Amino acid sequence: MTNTAREIKNNNNSRLIIRQSSADTQGELLEMEAVYPPHSVQPPSHYHPYQEETFQVLQGAFRTTIAGVERTFLAGETFTVPANTPHWMHNVSDEQGRLLWQVRPALQSQAFLETMWGLAADGKTNADGVPNLLQLAVILRAYANEFRAVSPPYLLQRILFGILAPLGQLLGYRARYDQHGGKEL
Repeated sequence: MTNTAREIKNNNNSRLIIRQSSADTQGELLEMEAVYPPHSVQPPSHYHPYQEETFQVLQGAFRTTIAGVERTFLAGETFTVPANTPHWMHNVSDEQGRLLWQVRPALQSQAFLETMWGLAADGKTNADGVPNLLQLAVILRAYANEFRAVSPPYLLQRILFGILAPLGQLLGYRARYDQHGGKEL
């Protein structure tokens, strides 16, 4: 998938448009445009252990918490989340929110996002975009270099997912699905 924009929609009227894939940039960058509805759902606090994210607000207002500091960014503003820094953000405006979103290095973030957004689009997540526990364990174990929840502590996640992910795989859950952009990792 080089030099071709790819759009993923989920079940809460959000869209993710891949502008530059890891393949396009030899793994240096994943660049996307994320589009969120007014007053979008606040995601869980999370971090990316080896990646930096940069966001430019194109439309809307995004409330963030980055390393415990809360702030709202408006159209035209840019902010960066360093690697290994707990954060979350969501659109708090009455209009659609749009972000230019860059992840460096790309690692397997595109596969992670295509899987999570694809499952949401298929109706296989709750209203917050979270799949069932066994599916989540398979995904978060496979993409631990790209995404980690802040809570519970990572050591506990490793133990829990080490038990639940193999069970989930036995039941047919996978970290990657063909219909969501690629082959199993």
